[in-house]
Amino acid sequence: MVRISCFDNHTDVKEYHVMLQITNPHLDFQEQLIEIINAYTAIRKQLNATSVFKRYFLSDAANQSDEVLGAETENSDCALSVIQQPPLNGTKIALWAYLMTSITTRTLANGLFEVAHNTTYRHLWTSNAYNLEHNAEYQTRLLLNRYIMQLTEEGCNLSDHCIRTWFFVNDIDNHYQGVVKARNDVFYTQNLTQDTHFIASTGIGGRQANSKAYVQMDAYAVAGLQAEQVHYLYALDHLNRTSDYGVSFERGTTIDYGDRRHIFISGTASIDKEGNILYPHDIIRQTKRMWENVESLLQEANCTFENISEITVYLRDPADYEVVYQMFEEKFPSTPFLIVGASVCRPGWLIEMECMGAKEMIHPQYPDF
Repeated sequence: MVRISCFDNHTDVKEYHVMLQITNPHLDFQEQLIEIINAYTAIRKQLNATSVFKRYFLSDAANQSDEVLGAETENSDCALSVIQQPPLNGTKIALWAYLMTSITTRTLANGLFEVAHNTTYRHLWTSNAYNLEHNAEYQTRLLLNRYIMQLTEEGCNLSDHCIRTWFFVNDIDNHYQGVVKARNDVFYTQNLTQDTHFIASTGIGGRQANSKAYVQMDAYAVAGLQAEQVHYLYALDHLNRTSDYGVSFERGTTIDYGDRRHIFISGTASIDKEGNILYPHDIIRQTKRMWENVESLLQEANCTFENISEITVYLRDPADYEVVYQMFEEKFPSTPFLIVGASVCRPGWLIEMECMGAKEMIHPQYPDF
């Protein structure tokens, strides 16, 4: 199954999001991996685009990650993320890929992956970062501190340049609080507070191949931005500030370039403006409220679901898959989406979604993308 979106504002930089999913669960893992890679390679050639970021979703990272990394070694062309979050259609592997035209890419000496189009901006990706410190809190501290050093080497800092993070937490019900504490503490040292701003993020269940890696981090930063190009989304008529319940991320972020607006919506669930979980045990009503919350964030960005380019959906209970899949098929027939198994950070939340998008805009005061 191939789903592709294209953002084309008639400049030389087109953006594509591709979701690839196996439809035959009877293939073994090696066969499924080959099918995915072959399909991706053919699509990339057809689009004549360059890979920016790829994330593989696996059903069993301990037994599958090495095969994926081995297959990618020969044609690794972008920031690569691999995480155990099983596709819920009964197969073993799925792929989300982000591609662009007319860009240059390179891996920097410090491990960051750089994407550039003109001399104004450098887009910096990191992926698959983890360590084996003895608990989730220390692992998160080390991840963030190392990332801060990488950004510093590129003339950047966490507060002004990091746009988006993902924290995948092994056994999230037991380890999430360590991630929260470490992030809060490190952010405070970087002037990231409720009085300044945080960073759009998803904190979700996910496992590395090594069971002692409790946290994996992926992140995206942009060098060359002016502060007024970045805006944060709150939708306070639907959602509360995350700091109200002790965590530190933004609900959504936009970046304005001369020719487009990028939209990043964080992991969003069925929550009200007091921070309460709405509709416990009801997957249909939680899904609809989640959509309502995301839509309110998009409206604040002067956008709609029509501007969304990709959606990742996380389900706590695989038994909800068929119901949720049908709902998404009906609501988003033209938008690439993928539904995977992953526990949300509060047990009462049955579903969470995140998304990215782009909208054609004209901002003559800023350089184009």
